[in-house]
Amino acid sequence: MLRHVFAAAALLLTAGHATAQCVGTSYFDMLTKDQRLQLDQATADLPYANGLIWDATRDGKAITLVGTMHIYDVRLDPIFDMIADDVLAADVVLLEATPDDQRALEAMLATEPDMFLITDGPTLPDLLDADTWATLSSAASDRGVPGFMVAQMQPWYLSLLLAIPPCAMMDLAKGMAGLDGMISDLASENDIPMQSLESFTTLFEVFQTGTMDDQIDMLRLGLVSPDIQQQMFVAMLDSYFSNDVGRLWEMSRLAVADTPGLDPATGAAIFAEMEDMLLIQRNRNWMPVIADAIAETDTIVAAFGAAHLIGDFGVLQLLENDGWDLVRRY
Repeated sequence: MLRHVFAAAALLLTAGHATAQCVGTSYFDMLTKDQRLQLDQATADLPYANGLIWDATRDGKAITLVGTMHIYDVRLDPIFDMIADDVLAADVVLLEATPDDQRALEAMLATEPDMFLITDGPTLPDLLDADTWATLSSAASDRGVPGFMVAQMQPWYLSLLLAIPPCAMMDLAKGMAGLDGMISDLASENDIPMQSLESFTTLFEVFQTGTMDDQIDMLRLGLVSPDIQQQMFVAMLDSYFSNDVGRLWEMSRLAVADTPGLDPATGAAIFAEMEDMLLIQRNRNWMPVIADAIAETDTIVAAFGAAHLIGDFGVLQLLENDGWDLVRRY
């Protein structure tokens, strides 16, 4: 089970995340009137803030773009039905992580443990104060991960693991397929070629930047209460299935800036840095991959985390800048 947990955690941010078990009060319901106004203003002029499925056409070529999430929810079934025929008709399907990537990840867990674990020197109980270590141990235990494993995890990797609320962990551990997985399965079953948008190590390299102290600071920032974390996931679900991706992303920005004990300006700077690394730079790097794929074919499907669709530097805006005509399907 732990290997599945590690693999799921490592791939978590490649395709968005949520689970039907995360129910209850939404983080949106906890916002003040001023925060709601701030959120409305942030999303008012955000390019391509709404929609999960888009059709791009240019010079007789066609791209179906799909904003995904990683964990299965029954409400994904009708969305999958909308794009199943596109997958079957595609010359190639572009994904953040293909089945080959997932197998390579599992192999890396076995052959390069020092990438994910502290294999030499002081472990986390030695590097953290007693209160922080106790909080981390409790949070990991809630997710079914024993303390002896947590003690040896690299801080960046533990941050990623703790980003998954307990209500989502069981589905991740079981390997339940979200929309990206459903697309991948259909392509595999019908011998549709698949290609990665990037190396499967890209996100690891992003999270491993900075010193050990930097990573530990980021780990501390991620120690939000279980109640708030679940409220965030409920809000993510509500936004995703309302096709309101822009509001989902801007809510995350607002939540970081509103973190207790964190100066709002510092929180905003942290979020901007992560946005640049996780979205903007990766979106730009994907454009030549998409261009090369469509140059050699006539029809492709590109499926990736829904947050990559939106904004001035989102994939949709970058395609529009390159002369593609875009029509929202859903």
